[in-house]
Amino acid sequence: MSRAVLSIGSNLGDRLAHLRSVLDGFGDRVLAVSAVYSTAPWGGVAQEDFLNAVVLVDDPAFGCADWLCRGQELEQAAGRVRDVRWGARTLDVDVVWCADLRDGEPVACRSVDPRLILPHPQAHRRAFVLVPWLDVAPDAVLEVDGAPHSVAELLDRLDPAERAGVHRTELSLTGVAS
Repeated sequence: MSRAVLSIGSNLGDRLAHLRSVLDGFGDRVLAVSAVYSTAPWGGVAQEDFLNAVVLVDDPAFGCADWLCRGQELEQAAGRVRDVRWGARTLDVDVVWCADLRDGEPVACRSVDPRLILPHPQAHRRAFVLVPWLDVAPDAVLEVDGAPHSVAELLDRLDPAERAGVHRTELSLTGVAS
């Protein structure tokens, strides 16, 4: 059995519908969904603001690569085009963290495969990932450079301007206002 934290974002088209398509696409694998946040684009490419959220999923039949493949299928269904790195996109689904459940406890997976590096190598630098992650897992831990850190601690270490750029919205992915 594996469990994963997925960071999802959209800044083109019907952004909320694109994010909701992830919940539909993962169906009963969804354990928890964060609030929806508005964030400035990351990476230096001029574009519209994103809507971001985090989804916690699990499935006894899925491995880490399966989460990536399903996320990419959903991106393609949303018309995702990969022309410019960190450019605008209809849907972005990133596998941030993945764990195998052993004796009921999650054991974080590691991968250096260029298609899926785990844990996500930039997650600890991105408030738009860390803030919604805390919504679904307040005690979350992320390994950075081989050492475990609480996600809350990693968020506290970020530049205040980075944290201030993440704004909780009244939008909801579950149909009920947050």
